[in-house]
Order: sequence, then structure tokens, then C-alpha cells
Amino acid sequence: MTASPWSPSLTKGIAVVGAGIVGVRAARELLTPTAEGAAATSGVRLVSRRPDRLEQLVSSFGSSVDLRSAEQAEPDLDGSAVVLVARAAGEQLDVVRDAVSGGRHVVATTDDPDEVSAILALDGAATAAGVTVVVGVGMSPGLSCLLARHAAGVLDQVDEIHVARDGAAGPACARRRLRALRGTAQEWRDGAWVRRAGFSGRELCWFPDPIGARDCYRAELAEPLVLVDAFPEVERVTARLAASRVDRVLAPLPILVGPPVEGGPGAVRVEVRGRRGGTREIVVYGVLDRPGVAASATAAIMALWVGDGRAPVGVHGAAAVGDPLPMLQELARRGVRTAVFDGGTHRAGDENLA
Repeated sequence: MTASPWSPSLTKGIAVVGAGIVGVRAARELLTPTAEGAAATSGVRLVSRRPDRLEQLVSSFGSSVDLRSAEQAEPDLDGSAVVLVARAAGEQLDVVRDAVSGGRHVVATTDDPDEVSAILALDGAATAAGVTVVVGVGMSPGLSCLLARHAAGVLDQVDEIHVARDGAAGPACARRRLRALRGTAQEWRDGAWVRRAGFSGRELCWFPDPIGARDCYRAELAEPLVLVDAFPEVERVTARLAASRVDRVLAPLPILVGPPVEGGPGAVRVEVRGRRGGTREIVVYGVLDRPGVAASATAAIMALWVGDGRAPVGVHGAAAVGDPLPMLQELARRGVRTAVFDGGTHRAGDENLA
């Protein structure tokens, strides 16, 4: 499968709301020139509720990014065609609502199922405003959804989608991960939602090396919500988290606030089952990278994609915004590469995706 390289046109301006690990990295990604060396956006604003954080970032960004306090959140969004929301999951809905009411496109990185569901419910408002909202745009969901859509293009019919992930971008993501493990999972089975206890359904999943095989469990994840929305005919969708015995001990305990340190390597595995011709086939893709790196790059590229007018109006997950191959190619250009699993005899880099 091939596609012409995507060179985004100049987006009027992008505001990144949230200056945590993903937000700051996303701002840097937005400053990355296109393959032709041109600027991808006319300006980047980074909005934070923490003045001390903004002071730290002055030396990092200089004048290349317009740093603003969230106390003037509405004026800070003026002149921005796209708002990339990178606050902690569970704190993004109000920003999305304000951006939609202001006629701006939105990319929301939240992976909180309740918040994702609430943002999906804004589809009518977004459609009426003529804007695009893409929700759940990180490493997983987000990049995993692009891979699911790409895998679906290999098949004639998609019956099942199964996603597993390992790792966390930072402390907020790590806290969300433990909450998910002790929450209630939703799985899609034969046209209906089925609820299962978190930390159940242990399954050994293989990720790209060096992570390899990890035990993965059901958890309260948003992945099924955005994938079922994008694949309404699919029969089964599941999502699992890799976890250890230590996680099982920590999950019931109060979740403490950790230091603002980026997490180490993580991985995502996407397995799509269906039919091609008269044969039943399984397509498996994987990604190995630091979750903060993959999440921020995916969110930034999605913001450029939306700003380029390539996504339909309304609210969607990443799997429903068009051909994923140009975005996967751009991710590969920036160093986020995808592996193709074919029975363990070969680990491809990106020859099918970029």
C-alpha cells in the first residue's frame, strides 16, 4: 500500500492548552518543519495554568512559542484555528466545549472513558459549528486507532479489533493507568457493551522488542468507545493494559502524585481480525517508543491534519478522520516507527507504512 507524501499547508495557528510532558513535546513537534523545510503553522501558543511552568519554558522556547497564562484562556485562543488540548485526562471537556463554541477545531488527548464519551456527545454542536473535534489522540488511543484503520484497509471485512499497551507518558498518565486497572472495563461484543472487572482476563501479549511478552488485563479504557464509533459493523473490540504483580498490589491503594518525570519506553499492539477474499486473516501492528514521544507527535500531526482541512466536521476518534497512511508516514519521518508482526520470523520497520 502506497500513498503520496503529505506536506501540510500552513495552518493559521495552533494553541496547545496544557504544558505537561505531552503538551510541551507537542508544541515542539508543531515547530518541526515539513519535509520540504517549510513551517507547518503560522504560530504556536502554549497555554498553562502554572506561571512557574511558563517561566521554566521561556529558556527552552524563547520567542518561537507564544507562552500565555490560562487566566486569560479565551483571549489566548484568539487567532488560533486549532486547539490541541493536553491537560490531564478528566480536565479537558470544558476547554473542548469553549473551543467548539468559538468555532475552532479541536484535538483532545484525553483517554478518560467518561470524558471521551462526553466529548463524542458534542458531535451535534461541532457539526452545527462546522468544526472538527478529534478525541482520544495519544499513543493509545490515537496512534493505535490509526494502525487499526490501516490494518482494516488490508482486509475486506473487519470482525474484531484487540488493542494492548504498556507504559505511561508521565505521572498523570501513570495515575490514570492505575485507576483504569481498578475500574470497570467495557468490551464490545456482538452489537452490545459488556462490562468486566478490571484486572481480569489475563492474556499474554507480545510487544516489539525489547519489551516482548507481557501479561495484559482488562481495564477501564476509552479505546473501545472510539473504535466502535469508527467501525460500527465490528463484532468485538477489546483493550488491555500490561501490568505486573506490583501493579496488582498498588491498584487498590490511594494514587499518589509523582514527580514530573517522563516515563520510559512503552509499546502498543493492535490486532485486527477479519476476512480477505474467502480467507480469515489476522493483521498485527506494533509500536515501541516512549509514550510521551509517540503521544505528542501523534497529537501534533493530527492538529496539522485537521488544520489542513482533511478531517470531516463533527466529533470523531483518530480512526475516522481519513486515510491514516500519510500521518503514519509523517510519524515515521519524525522517528515514530511501526513494526509489522508476521509470526515472529521477521520484524519490519516501516516498509508497509511509510
